[in-house]
Amino acid sequence: MSRDLVLHDWLVAGIALAAGAFAGLVLRALLRWLARHAERTRWRGDDIIVDSLRTIAPGAALIAGAAVAAAALPLTTRVSGLVNQSLTALLVLIATLSAARVIAGLVQSLAAARTGVAGSATIFVNITRIVVLVMGFLVALETMGVSIAPLVTALGVGGLAVALALQDTLANLFAGVHILASKTVQPGDYIRLSSGEEGYVVDINWRNTVVRNLSNNLVIIPNGRLAKTNMTNFSQPEAQLSILVQVGVGYESDLEHVERVTLEVVDGVMAEVNGALPEHEAAVRFHTFADSRINFTVILGVGEFSDQYRIKHEFIKRLHERFRAEGISIPAPTRTVELHQGELRSPLSTGVAVPHQRDASPTLSPERGR
Repeated sequence: MSRDLVLHDWLVAGIALAAGAFAGLVLRALLRWLARHAERTRWRGDDIIVDSLRTIAPGAALIAGAAVAAAALPLTTRVSGLVNQSLTALLVLIATLSAARVIAGLVQSLAAARTGVAGSATIFVNITRIVVLVMGFLVALETMGVSIAPLVTALGVGGLAVALALQDTLANLFAGVHILASKTVQPGDYIRLSSGEEGYVVDINWRNTVVRNLSNNLVIIPNGRLAKTNMTNFSQPEAQLSILVQVGVGYESDLEHVERVTLEVVDGVMAEVNGALPEHEAAVRFHTFADSRINFTVILGVGEFSDQYRIKHEFIKRLHERFRAEGISIPAPTRTVELHQGELRSPLSTGVAVPHQRDASPTLSPERGR
């Protein structure tokens, strides 16, 4: 020490520490009040900023009080410089943690806003957090007087060795970055792979893509495999899509009447069923003279992929009921089989009547009977 400690020095240092602690408590209470008000806004960014300030502001006040207390004590130049460096490095680390939380939160909020789902692509969040933490750690070391040039060189050489050892992991990492950067797949999209896996994309992280199928199970797909396989994205370029339902009516039916009745059913389904598109223009297209009926396709519009099952369900029920009320038949192929002398003959007729089978028991000739 430069001189002996006196009571005045202890009082000043104690007052400085108490003032820093009191300021930290006041700031924490103020930020808690701000956090409650920030929750009422629609923008999530203010919640993230206030939450990060609740960490850095009280800590900065306490560090400032400690710095004032250290300045009031008769410390030597070397000890005073070491204390100041330590406090500055501690402040840098606290600021780095808060900055990493803010930036990562904003990136996650932006990703969620762009994809329109609660989950987001954590690969960008994790990369952002790691970059900010590494930069803050290097700045803290530089503040402490540690040269970071040899450390950066060592990290570069070590990073090359790690890259060779983790080729598959890095391949999945860059494949995930490429998938998100190209915007071919985003969290919330419904995809189907050529290998059969399908479902909603929940998250794309540094190693794999998480897909939730319609049975509410999670399918984990490595990013490298997702980037190489053939894939159908049912949410791009838009989530709305058209579905086809195959129907058939008997040859005796009036096709104009069939088309008019079917369009009325489609309009009712589009207007009343949740997930349908009321503005969708109904369409009926006759296309095949089949063995027992005339086949046609009905084109329906749905809001997203999973809505099609509910839409088809309601449409088939209503169309069947309406066809029965209108006397329109939906025939099934029928076949008549006759047996003579135990011999199975080829089909004799094909029609639209109710299926039936007529069996003729083999008969014995008079000579053979005697």
